[in-house]
Amino acid sequence: MQYQLVIFDLDGTILNTLEDLYFSVNHALQKSGFALRTLEEVRQFVGNGIRKLIERAVPSGCSENQINQVHADFTAYYAVHCADHTRPYEGISELLSTLRKTGIKTAVVSNKADYAVQILCQDYFPGLFDAITGEREGIRRKPAPDSVLSILNALQISPQQAIYVGDSDVDIQTAKNAGLACISVCWGFRDKEFLIRNGAQHLILHPEELLSIFE
Repeated sequence: MQYQLVIFDLDGTILNTLEDLYFSVNHALQKSGFALRTLEEVRQFVGNGIRKLIERAVPSGCSENQINQVHADFTAYYAVHCADHTRPYEGISELLSTLRKTGIKTAVVSNKADYAVQILCQDYFPGLFDAITGEREGIRRKPAPDSVLSILNALQISPQQAIYVGDSDVDIQTAKNAGLACISVCWGFRDKEFLIRNGAQHLILHPEELLSIFE
């Protein structure tokens, strides 16, 4: 068997986190007296980490101090409310269980803050991942390959033996930068046409389709 590891993105790939991100962003914006954002706007803002999400959400012309305050308010609120409305996508838990039963290792690499990634994976997928990492100090965010390479090193698996699964252009570029094959999912925060325009070569519509790679 060629592949020994599947690395998943989190937001929009295994978990639908959009509503909790939306409510947390608007809570933080409201505290600073800024205009609120729509759900669709927040959908387009995510993918490059919380700091970038906040920078995109605040009004243009905000000072660094204002951005820092919104960021701090978001972080405090999201730490408590990150699982209020979040749910796994249908079929993901079954997919993870099947992969592990067949001897395939699984991991998560996300641009979401590491504290939230750890909480959510433990809450929704206890015992289903061999390695989990989110955004951490001193580690470049995706699409830099650093976090993916750290997972490969920890599990002693080569890039040729791993697949990266994600829902965005950031994920496509991350896989390319790390030297991994990439599977793009069509149920997440970006649609099929967007993914194709941004270089997606292998797309799946449902989680169970991933299993055909291992047949």
